[in-house]
Amino acid sequence: MSPGFTFSFPAIRGMQAKKEYYVAMCPLKVVSKIFQALENDLPPEYRAQRILNAARIPEITDYIIDNPEDYVFSSLTASVDGDMSFEAYSDSDLGKLEISMGAKFLINDGQHRRAAIEEALKINPELERETISVVFFKDTGLKRSQQMFADLNKHAVNTTKSIGILYDNRDPLSLLSKRVIDSIPLLKHFTDKEADNLSKFSPKIFTLTNIHSSICCILNKKKGDNVSQDEETFVKEYWKSLCNTMYEWKQVQSKTLSAYECRKNYINAHGVALVALGHIGNFIYKNKSDDCIRLIRNLNSIDWSRSNFKDWNGRAITNNGKINKNTTAIKLTCNKIKTLLGIELNDEEMKLEETLVNQSGDKI
Repeated sequence: MSPGFTFSFPAIRGMQAKKEYYVAMCPLKVVSKIFQALENDLPPEYRAQRILNAARIPEITDYIIDNPEDYVFSSLTASVDGDMSFEAYSDSDLGKLEISMGAKFLINDGQHRRAAIEEALKINPELERETISVVFFKDTGLKRSQQMFADLNKHAVNTTKSIGILYDNRDPLSLLSKRVIDSIPLLKHFTDKEADNLSKFSPKIFTLTNIHSSICCILNKKKGDNVSQDEETFVKEYWKSLCNTMYEWKQVQSKTLSAYECRKNYINAHGVALVALGHIGNFIYKNKSDDCIRLIRNLNSIDWSRSNFKDWNGRAITNNGKINKNTTAIKLTCNKIKTLLGIELNDEEMKLEETLVNQSGDKI
């Protein structure tokens, strides 16, 4: 290495594709200094990284600040364009990595984590003593860096929303959803806690993400919001009543109807209806309706079959007979359930109905 000032890190040397790389522990204050933000004004073909999405940074920053004792980050991956040398301790792959202070660092993976760390340090300077692991590669040019970015991201698979809820032991609504499912035998046995979309012959009726979305609608809350004991009691009682009422679900539970046939033939086994039922629950909860039991029991007077185009076409079902999944479909499905239960629609709901009538020419 040429003489001059250097960054010095305790590191481990490794080998991939016949090329050396190094893993070092970097203090967070160093990470925020040596890894600079990407120049967004460069054309994409001259960059080795996507443009930073500023909207993601506050969420990651809050995650660090709100969980100072149990946040966790995976390694950053960086290319070094400049002098870099490794001095081994004895005959091992442990040693000291020295990088010229004049070197340029390019993050191949982890630019949003870097930006969030920088923001978190402004809020809580004590974090500067903590570290994150960084994997350093020798920069051999733009094409190699672009290929590294492509390779690092091509095999990445996002976890399902259900898995995210299942493994989240911090969010009150995720915890509530799991407690509700575990407290009701039908939900416990027929909810898939991993998949967001059930396979054709899955023995399950529900997914964790749909139950969770329904519960969020019942309470009109979002991730991170606290849940009171009264709210939890209502949600459990509401879902228990649903499970004791819905004829098709009980048929699956008694094995007189398969989960496959239930999903194939009825809309109340699909997310659009489950979330709509969440909105019905919110109406009952807000209005403290004394008719709660009657309203829930009357759900069995509704024809939930997918062949019931009169009620569900343009709402839970598309014109070609497929299940609708968008937000408008959920609201329109909720409107129809309310109408069938004899619940008066509010002004906003009536406007949405008028839109549907104008599009289809059907009556409400």
